[in-house]
Amino acid sequence: MRFQLLGPLSIAHGPETVVLKPSKPTSLLAALLLHPNSVVSTTYLLRAVWDEEPPATARAALQTCVLRLRRLFAKYGISATTIEAVPGGYRMRNDTETLDLVLFRTLTAAAGSATGPGEELYRLREALSLWHGQPLANVASRMLQQDAVPALEQERLRVLERVCDLELAAGNCHQVLVDLYEGARRHPVRERFTEQLIEALYRTGRQAEALAEYRTVRDRLRDELGIDPGPGLRRLELAILRSEDLAPAPPVPRPAPARALTGSAVPALPPRGAPAHGRRPRREVPPVPAFAGRESDRRAIAERLTCADGPRLVVVSGAPGIGKSALARQTAHETQHSFPGGVFVLALARPDGTPLTVEEAARLLPEAAADAGAGTGADRQLIVLDDAAGAWQVTPLLPAAGDASVIVTSRRALAAVVATHGGAVHRLDVLRPAEAYGLLAGLIGARRIAAEPAAARELASVCGHFPLALRIAAGRLLTRPALSVADCAAWLAADPPARLALAEDARLSVPEVFGQALDALAPDLREAFLRLGGPGADGDPSAGESESVLEQLVDSGLLEDGPPGPYRVHDFLRVYARWHVRTHRTTAAAPAAAAPR
Repeated sequence: MRFQLLGPLSIAHGPETVVLKPSKPTSLLAALLLHPNSVVSTTYLLRAVWDEEPPATARAALQTCVLRLRRLFAKYGISATTIEAVPGGYRMRNDTETLDLVLFRTLTAAAGSATGPGEELYRLREALSLWHGQPLANVASRMLQQDAVPALEQERLRVLERVCDLELAAGNCHQVLVDLYEGARRHPVRERFTEQLIEALYRTGRQAEALAEYRTVRDRLRDELGIDPGPGLRRLELAILRSEDLAPAPPVPRPAPARALTGSAVPALPPRGAPAHGRRPRREVPPVPAFAGRESDRRAIAERLTCADGPRLVVVSGAPGIGKSALARQTAHETQHSFPGGVFVLALARPDGTPLTVEEAARLLPEAAADAGAGTGADRQLIVLDDAAGAWQVTPLLPAAGDASVIVTSRRALAAVVATHGGAVHRLDVLRPAEAYGLLAGLIGARRIAAEPAAARELASVCGHFPLALRIAAGRLLTRPALSVADCAAWLAADPPARLALAEDARLSVPEVFGQALDALAPDLREAFLRLGGPGADGDPSAGESESVLEQLVDSGLLEDGPPGPYRVHDFLRVYARWHVRTHRTTAAAPAAAAPR
């Protein structure tokens, strides 16, 4: 049995294929298969199955949906254990034999290490042959249709572009015209397909058609987007007008395969996902907009990263939404002149909060700096590993980072990482009141904040001095110029966790970000956190809880301090915990109240 995602979601056995009917179990299966071998959070699955309208007892309904899916599997002889219930969500383990998406990615990765253009072209054509229509055409989830399907299509288009490059370089202009017409017509703003089509037409003696194609796309870009064609298209037009000979150009070389990681259980990794022209170009790291505070942390981290001796590794840890990523990126911006080899930021979590596998992360690492000169800093790099799920994800990547300086951000303290590799840990606390005021002034405008200083301080207090909450509040004020700071603070104070959310981006939502952190906990730890922060828990959090539970909550970023001082819960996390308990009790009680007696 194998699952097929690259077309209508189906289950295949030999030559027979069963296309699944649109249903909630089908949406659930699609959400799991899109993240093979990874833990898919409960929050993500609820949104994938029910979009924005989950039932009152959402988690119980999700378990029922999993049960229905397992019954469907039994019908086709698939083991019920194919879906694993794990802390924080569910996982399906798939390989090249059981999921076409895994096989597609494996073939494209193998093509990158091919010995020549012919072998690479064969592998990529083999990968494209796995596609059999619009992906997930029978999946009703709006979220997956809006987010996952376009991402899958982008993977296919990148491979198709590369195939066309190789065919044109081999002089196979006639053979590739059908692919190019389809690509240029279906994706008119993707200029590379149009470039390839014009080149193929011209090289097969169809000069007039090539010029007509150029003028059609030029007019469309100007009329619809108000821009001119890119330099590649303009050079092609000029070459055609001059009747220049466009000899077959050699294909752009693929990057060399990555070295296998050492010191981990991963035996060998596919090539890293650098661009087709080799090492990633150096990019300037922009400053974080309106960044405020953290001066001592920034100085200490910069000194550690640029020191000549000792481990140049820094872990930035702390509660969700407390500003770890912003501090890492701002420090990278301020120190980038010390890294001639470039600064690279790698997100270790997907937008839904699920972590990348070690293999996926390794493919995205930059090429290691050349050994020669690395010790003198001539080619030194800085790598930011952002939002690590744990030491299991970071430790295997560090040997591949070579002599680069590394910043790791994580809710977890990653003691195992610094214990084995050295380095420093910066545990972030909330912003000081003056820093929070400065962040609001930088985001909203100093004049508007200065007009209501007391209200701005109250707004910062309502947000718990958490940078995430402050930026969400600023976003609301910026989109409502007539809203006073005082009115905004009062409105948010009535229900801070629920109202501190921007609908356009789940990463700017307190319920979503904090909920992902909560879902990542084992059930006993989740219940312990809600007890510690819930109603009637204003005293010493350590009372009644085992030290093991408390230490695990500290490590997960949801509890602070510990021996020899007392444990504590951030005030804003306590507000969230009480809101979570209250809302979940309300939703659980609703069906019971509505039931007939």
